[in-house]
Amino acid sequence: MSQTIKETSLQISGMTCAACAARIEKGLKKLTGVETATVNLALEKSAIKYDPSQIKLEEIEQKIKDLGYDVVTEKVEFDITGMTCAACSARIEKGLNKLDGITKANVNLALEKATVEYNGSALTTADIIKKVENLGYWARLKEETKDQVDHRQKEIQKQSKKFIFSAILSFPLLWAMAGHFSFTSFIWVPDMFMNPWFQLLLATPVQFLIGGQFYIGAYKALKNKSANMDVLVALGTSAAYFYSLYLSITTIGKGVHMVELYYETSAVLITLIILGKLFEARAKGRSSEAIKKLMGLQAKTANVNRDGREMEIPIEEVIVGDILYIKPGEKIPVDGRIVEGQSAIDETMLTGESVPVDKKIGDEVIGATLNKNGFLKVEATKVGRDTALAQIIKVVEEAQGSKAPIQRLADKISGVFVPVVVTIAVITFMIWYLWVEPGNFAEGLEKMIAVLVIACPCALGLATPTSIMAGSGRSAEYGILFKGGEHLEMTHRITTVVLDKTGTVTNGTPVLTDVRHTNSITEEEFLSLVGSAEKQSEHPLAQAIVQGIKDKGVLLKEPTDFEAIPGFGIKASLEGKQLIIGTRKLMTKFNVEIEAVLPQMEELERAGKTAMLAAIDGQYAGIVAVADTIKATSKTAISRLKKMGLEVIMITGDNQQTAKAIAGQAGIDTVIAEVLPEGKAAEIKKLQAEGKKVAMVGDGINDAPALAVADIGMAIGTGTDVAMEAADITLIRGDLNSIADAIFMSKKTITNIKQNLFWAMAYNSLGIPIAALGFLAPWLAGAAMAFSSVSVVLNALRLQKVKL
Repeated sequence: MSQTIKETSLQISGMTCAACAARIEKGLKKLTGVETATVNLALEKSAIKYDPSQIKLEEIEQKIKDLGYDVVTEKVEFDITGMTCAACSARIEKGLNKLDGITKANVNLALEKATVEYNGSALTTADIIKKVENLGYWARLKEETKDQVDHRQKEIQKQSKKFIFSAILSFPLLWAMAGHFSFTSFIWVPDMFMNPWFQLLLATPVQFLIGGQFYIGAYKALKNKSANMDVLVALGTSAAYFYSLYLSITTIGKGVHMVELYYETSAVLITLIILGKLFEARAKGRSSEAIKKLMGLQAKTANVNRDGREMEIPIEEVIVGDILYIKPGEKIPVDGRIVEGQSAIDETMLTGESVPVDKKIGDEVIGATLNKNGFLKVEATKVGRDTALAQIIKVVEEAQGSKAPIQRLADKISGVFVPVVVTIAVITFMIWYLWVEPGNFAEGLEKMIAVLVIACPCALGLATPTSIMAGSGRSAEYGILFKGGEHLEMTHRITTVVLDKTGTVTNGTPVLTDVRHTNSITEEEFLSLVGSAEKQSEHPLAQAIVQGIKDKGVLLKEPTDFEAIPGFGIKASLEGKQLIIGTRKLMTKFNVEIEAVLPQMEELERAGKTAMLAAIDGQYAGIVAVADTIKATSKTAISRLKKMGLEVIMITGDNQQTAKAIAGQAGIDTVIAEVLPEGKAAEIKKLQAEGKKVAMVGDGINDAPALAVADIGMAIGTGTDVAMEAADITLIRGDLNSIADAIFMSKKTITNIKQNLFWAMAYNSLGIPIAALGFLAPWLAGAAMAFSSVSVVLNALRLQKVKL
């Protein structure tokens, strides 16, 4: 991919069905400079990769508008300080208008105010503020002016008003229809309701004011040589309305009070479709709850030290290097480093671990985590889009906006669906009019309308994206971040899980595991001498010994003499005693007799531990052993994976003996040991050549190539950024149980998608013939059509209740 390729996400309004999404996709892909474009009907978003040297974002937005839809933008105001003349305001305005994602920017010098319309998916207010500051001025968000109402909420309010208005006008028509049948003749109907002109008066506003959106949508679709749900609705309701109008006109001068009219068919149909859209919008709003929850975790303001005084500012205005004051019980606003104080930090939102983590000066803290009990001063290191929480939100949004391969089938069907349905509807009319009931125009028309109305591609278009949204959102709540719909789909096919050892199966840091000493010294005295001697060593194993001894509450002293012997161990003097700690060779070098204890040492080494011998004044005194211990949850997690029928393999650069010892403790049967970092990817390819679908799980830089090569790469969230970048799934909690959880969620989501696709296709396959055969009144067809879309969305939302 070219280095200049940019990615953006545009919020689109005006789509009614899968055909709309397909048309926008097709139109965008035709633009020179657009590499890829996917449109998600459920999210009402498009994800676009484009070359800014060939096409501007504004041109992409204009293309969407030309296709008959609109791009949702946000409007926000900023207070600007530092301007001195008209040239300043012109410079800021010019600079902002050049920023990718800004639709329009106006800067008022007199009011010291900037009004900006921008694409909220491509930019943040922090990006705009940063641009102004780079130009040499200062900007502050006018928070109270920002339009905080979600565009979907606005749409719900608008459709609610339309539905109420439409329902009031349609009710008398429905009443008249209810009393029209012989078996309902007992229902009293006001005489006025049976009057054709009164019915026309009620039906006309519904047809053209409320139903105007369908005519507009149909016109735009047909203008662009396409067809969508609006075309079906417009055709069906217009046929009913204008045929009724024709019959009404024929009664003039004949004194006929009531004829077989179909005003109620068009009015009730439109009312039911609006109701269905209202339910659908509400349900779709619920499917993005995961993003709202994640955004809700963020602090809204931060207390910072500016110009020597403490002040509260919006979180968008925090910059790297700011010193933040965080009191007990407050959320940490952004990612940073503690420069003063210590406290326990509740990181449940990030890791799922309920036990608070103790933090001190120099430790890193994550934005949105909770400071439990101490006052902290934190230097901001990552702000805005760079924070851990912002990255998590970005990954979830991208996953929800992406397409799973299974959706391609639905897209292909949707592309030809409407023309086929219109053809079937016309054939239905001709069969009824010419053969079933010759000359009965009304009967043929009714059957045609029923076919047009019941066949809506909405359910088909919503089947996959709503499940992807719900599944990836629910996974995120459990600390499992799928980077895209394709990864969510592929995960359920995994047959083999390959685990890196260090930091994945194990904790990644050595700890003191064994202490054995002779009878000539007490354990406390032995530990005190060993810990004090190792205190000045910088070797990781020495630090593990010292920390382990400190954890036992043993007091350590300063050695009077210390010497590190690279590759062998250390020599030190303490309280008049000479200490030697290290390998067999070191003991042999200083003539220390160790033959009797070598079996103990070999036993420890067979268990995967590193053992070190200790001698005091030339006499053997004991052994200390350290090991990188397996995580507390590893054994249970690996047992779960095996029960799911998965093959589990451990891969490591360690020697065969140590690797087998760790694998045995974790319950892993197959080990690939002594593999160089660059060799891990080759081992994954070998497994794939055997026909296995391989998931690689790792945490380090050396795991990145293997993560990229595997069918699914899973990065432990406690690991490096490089590993997480190369992976398809990030497991934030660092717990191997998340692997089983990810596979389980993938299976649940794919099952849910298949259910949705089956019912969406079965609904149309059954509904169209039933309507064509005359067993379905048009208003019932409209209700069924609305129900199909809502039922698909509600089925997808069941994923939000899945327990892991």
